[in-house]
Amino acid sequence: MDVLAFGVQADEKPLLERAFKDRHHLHCLDVFLTEDTAPLAAGHEAISTSVNADLGAGVLRTLAAGGTRMVAQRSTGFNNIDLDVAHDLGLTVARVSYYSPYSVAEFAWTLAMAVNRRIVRAAHRTRDFDFRLDGLLGRDMRGLTVGVLGTGKIGEAFTRIAQGFGTRLLGWDIVQNPACLDLGMKYVDKDELLAAADLISLHVPLLPATHHLIDAAALKAMKDDAILVNSSRGGLIDTDALVAELRAGRFTGVGLDVYEAEAGLFYLDKSLVGIGDDTLARLMTFPNVLVTSHQAYYTADAVGEIVATTVRNITDYAEGRRNENVLVPAG
Repeated sequence: MDVLAFGVQADEKPLLERAFKDRHHLHCLDVFLTEDTAPLAAGHEAISTSVNADLGAGVLRTLAAGGTRMVAQRSTGFNNIDLDVAHDLGLTVARVSYYSPYSVAEFAWTLAMAVNRRIVRAAHRTRDFDFRLDGLLGRDMRGLTVGVLGTGKIGEAFTRIAQGFGTRLLGWDIVQNPACLDLGMKYVDKDELLAAADLISLHVPLLPATHHLIDAAALKAMKDDAILVNSSRGGLIDTDALVAELRAGRFTGVGLDVYEAEAGLFYLDKSLVGIGDDTLARLMTFPNVLVTSHQAYYTADAVGEIVATTVRNITDYAEGRRNENVLVPAG
């Protein structure tokens, strides 16, 4: 089967080509799937897309009109896909249900430690041969209260690392994870967690019910010297409200690997043209904020699992099988 893959990163391409070899004919594009690029898929029964692809109604109709019948997304999240329209068009849509949770959990802790110990500021100083310690004072993690919003596989992995630091563990989720309880986590309501935690990390999916889970009220409920980390989905945080709190001088640090309006920005080089997103531009001016470009999942282990699952999803479709990763079965 001929497969067209959109949004393929340079590090990802050889992994994809090796995995698809002798199974399907693969053509990789570094451009992302949008309304403008969707016509490129014409004649390809199966396509593969990245996490920032636009799979709204208009794009899906263009794909279907061009002969596409199967969409294999290379991510766990699928909030970018209009599943109802896909169903109506008779498209099969599959995702990657699982990959290494440690990749994201470890990166979330990397962000937390970086903003706590002012690593970026320190690195910039020493490159200029400025070896002063002024403004670089951090805190021991041991003994702090860590709040984990969402205690699924990634939240559990984050909790295991937190337990190793010797922190007090608070959790919030619709279902309690026995493994987290065994690690000493106490489940509380969201308001109690926000008020008590020194470090808050988000590990919930983006759904209508979780959109702006961290809104203006939630931010105001947090400690003035709290650390906030989001390595899940940008839409979990009301960014305008976050900027307002940062302008008021609140929070020890904020580590963001995701941003609610990242589509069209993240994974692209904007260094020569700049960006027109005033909110993101303002956010990145704060010295206690660290923004990375949705890379928490980006390890050889995790990407390898994502690629292998994508191949299996397409192979199962080609051979008339339906597996656990299918979100919308063929009509």
